[in-house]
Amino acid sequence: MSFKQITSSKNAYIKEITLLKDKSKIRRKSGLFLIEGAREISLAIKGNYALETILFYEDLFPEEALNKLLITTINKPEIISISKEVYQKLAYRDTTEGILAIAKSKDLSFESLKFENKNPLLLIAEAPEKPGNIGAILRTADAANVDAVIIANPKTDLYNPNIIRSSVGCVFTNQIATGSTEEIIHFLKENNINIYSAILQEAVNYHEQDYTQASAIVVGTEADGLSETWRKASKQNIKIPMQGEIDSMNVSVAAGILIFEAKRQRNFK
Repeated sequence: MSFKQITSSKNAYIKEITLLKDKSKIRRKSGLFLIEGAREISLAIKGNYALETILFYEDLFPEEALNKLLITTINKPEIISISKEVYQKLAYRDTTEGILAIAKSKDLSFESLKFENKNPLLLIAEAPEKPGNIGAILRTADAANVDAVIIANPKTDLYNPNIIRSSVGCVFTNQIATGSTEEIIHFLKENNINIYSAILQEAVNYHEQDYTQASAIVVGTEADGLSETWRKASKQNIKIPMQGEIDSMNVSVAAGILIFEAKRQRNFK
């Protein structure tokens, strides 16, 4: 099969994609973002993301593999064959898989959330900033099969290439919404979802609570913790007993401990 070819990294379209990769402002304005890697693209397809364009370097990613990857796409993306020079300009990972995609962003509003479980389990993170932490939180959420992840007061756009990379594509496998702390609390109260905030003030040990009803477990950053608003909104503040010299742990680790206690109580159903 013949494809459109781009061999120069100075091509105007390639320059546009480079901006899409590097600039959050461009991603927000265009509603598009870049995905690198076959596994990540496969998970985006599984998550019903519409792919606008596929760019592949055939020496690394043969046409046969491309056809297999695109079997279940919800639309037919434009396919462009690119040179090694172009691929190296666009790739942001040390590994070389030879395939990238331009995808359309999804609606991240609360209206987009759909709960099949009558007692949903939500993981909420307030103001996470480091892509590595956000990616790890999304991996934890995927592993526990939570009903949704909500980011309060986001400081980094979710389609940042480093979040896609650190989440190993789990940004596509989770239901995700974003909003302000106040908007999220209103949404939770309106839907009768109990709030359990990981905060030291007025807290009890996390394993003493019942998470089998509709529950939202809320975590903050290691540096700043959760805002006062969450403390006041909680059904119960919870803490992880610390037995060493420090009084905090990485947010993704804390989220994992709390979420999997809730899953244990629900018997992983």
